[in-house]
Amino acid sequence: MAVSKTYPATAVAEAAGLGLALFGENRVQEFAAKAPELAALRGGAQVPVRVHLIGHLQSNKAARAAELFDGVDSVDSPRLAERLNEAAGKCGKRLPVLLEVKLSPEETKAGLEPESAEAVELLERLHNLAHLEMRGLMTIAPFGVAEETTRACFRSLRQLRDRWAAAHPRLDFDVLSMGMSGDFALALAEGATRIRIGTALFGARPPRRNGEPA
Repeated sequence: MAVSKTYPATAVAEAAGLGLALFGENRVQEFAAKAPELAALRGGAQVPVRVHLIGHLQSNKAARAAELFDGVDSVDSPRLAERLNEAAGKCGKRLPVLLEVKLSPEETKAGLEPESAEAVELLERLHNLAHLEMRGLMTIAPFGVAEETTRACFRSLRQLRDRWAAAHPRLDFDVLSMGMSGDFALALAEGATRIRIGTALFGARPPRRNGEPA
């Protein structure tokens, strides 16, 4: 997955021309501004470009996200799943989703706590959400830690996937989305099936303006 957040639509189009077909965006509003320029690539191309939301999604933006994106890789609560299911139904689509799992102690990280009641509830209800297509799990490793700590995070997601897949055979857990530009090799070694690469493909992002969210 080419992570195109903060890069213009022209960069996405250039990357698509080189053969990349799956892109990740962090914010609904930012991608809404790019989407019109990419409509032809997403609809009429021989290999259509797909764009997934990988950033944290507030439930009040679920309807817009379901309309804009080809998948949401950051589902982290039953409430959000229900909102996306309802919105996808109104759009007449079946929306692929990943569950984001929090395996880092950093407070800024979002995601389901693996042993939480919320995770249990979501897993038990997903197969009844007819307009969502469960595909697997996603996590973000902690920043600035030793390689073994990063690998342990990725290994934990793989082990969690195996355990949840055995307990919920009606759900699809094929995708393990983990690893970014700085740690994707470790993620691949621990079983990643999807890595999220931004700066290694597009170059350094422009500095954020004061008050602009990450």
